[in-house]
Amino acid sequence: MQKYLIGLFIVGSIVVSSLAFAGPQQEKMKSCNADAATKALKGDERRAFMKDCLSADKEIVNSQHTKMKTCNQSAGEKMLKGDERKAFMKSCLSS
Repeated sequence: MQKYLIGLFIVGSIVVSSLAFAGPQQEKMKSCNADAATKALKGDERRAFMKDCLSADKEIVNSQHTKMKTCNQSAGEKMLKGDERKAFMKSCLSS
């Protein structure tokens, strides 16, 4: 009986963690599906729209990552520390 409960706990934990991990992606998929339905897209048009819609966030994250890397490198070259570095990074990232 105890082995059964332990097994059930492990399976339950796996299911819960997989649902938590898939949450944001599922929400994005729902949103893109709703937009495609609103536009009444079918076939190849729908596939192309879904591909663009689902990859849009990745492009934003990649550009933010590149900007952060560039600003961080500039701050390092200027040997900025503490509040000066913080102010520089804020200014650099907002431009």
